[in-house]
Amino acid sequence: MTSCSSYCFVILLVLCRGYTSNTLYANACFTSIISFGDSLADTGNLKQIASETDKVISYFLPPYGETFFHQPTGRCSDGRLIIDLLAESLGLPLIPPFVRSDDVVELGQGVNYAVAGATALDSPFLEAKGVYNSMTNASLRVQLAWFKQSLPSLCGEIRDCKHLIGSSLILMGEIGGNDYNVPFFAGKSIDEVESYVPLVIDTIISAINELIEMGARTLVVPGNLPIGCTSAYLALFGSQKEKYDPTTDCLIRYNEIAEYHNELLQTELMMIQELHPNVIIIYADYYNAVMQIYRSPHKFGFTNGALKACCGGGGPFNYNSSMKCGLAYATVCDQPDTYVNWDGVHLTEAAYKHIFKGLFQGPYTTPQFNSLCPTSTSSTGERQNIELNVRNSRLDI
Repeated sequence: MTSCSSYCFVILLVLCRGYTSNTLYANACFTSIISFGDSLADTGNLKQIASETDKVISYFLPPYGETFFHQPTGRCSDGRLIIDLLAESLGLPLIPPFVRSDDVVELGQGVNYAVAGATALDSPFLEAKGVYNSMTNASLRVQLAWFKQSLPSLCGEIRDCKHLIGSSLILMGEIGGNDYNVPFFAGKSIDEVESYVPLVIDTIISAINELIEMGARTLVVPGNLPIGCTSAYLALFGSQKEKYDPTTDCLIRYNEIAEYHNELLQTELMMIQELHPNVIIIYADYYNAVMQIYRSPHKFGFTNGALKACCGGGGPFNYNSSMKCGLAYATVCDQPDTYVNWDGVHLTEAAYKHIFKGLFQGPYTTPQFNSLCPTSTSSTGERQNIELNVRNSRLDI
């Protein structure tokens, strides 16, 4: 197991070596965000891909989007996602989906290749194991292929593309959660799903290495969320045989899968960082950023608790796989901002706000993102010099 402290130490050593002549790019920091991932980051790709007869159509119906956009946008929440909040904090516009009805691809200040339901592993691999993803086959490798195909229209010459990629913040997900969700929901055992974890990590690391070769210099790589705390898992897999965390009432064995994923991911990221001292690799601890909320929901204003979904089909956790949010007979709460969980699987905008603050304005990234790129809600606010921040960080070692 890799401890956070050892990971922090290695990163800081790398920064001491690598920042003597390099600074983060700017918007004061970055010119754009390039995103990959699944429903935690998808800003509308699946909505463009899916047909009207698709089973996932419920994601594109009210009450999705009701809190901020006041209409469904393809985001799997009542409002904004972490990527939206990150873009706003950097003074960037909300990042548009790659798949567009007009087939026009422009980088502008960001492009989002994430697709709700996407896995890191390719569909043929999962299908060989009897696991079929009914939402999408747009795996991480497919998304990376889209990115490569779109580069000529985004930046033209190879030299320009390297500069464009290098000046962008690369957001690697979250990705990997559906590699466990899909087989679990298909009835696969914990032991079998656990065997997928090293393969999932290898796939993510391979994509990161490709992006570095293409010129990426700053990457945020999220870990997995505690899946054993979601309303869907509690409703589907909770039983007297299962062990529950006494501080959260979450399912311990399912959370251990996410913890295993995160440990392996951090170990591999350390190895990449050592090989590429001039690249900044930021591990985003999604797991503990949200776990602080599950441990003390009322402290964060979630008066309706952390485990029951706001929108769903009834039952103790308001989740019913045959009566999902957006479909007829599903009910929606009056105050989503008092709930952590939105639809059984995804979280509310209110929860994402707290997770975002913990990650990008708090202690749950390694190295801390805010020490490298101070965020601001104002796009015109003057930002501190990044090299000075890192120099100050050296004094604290």
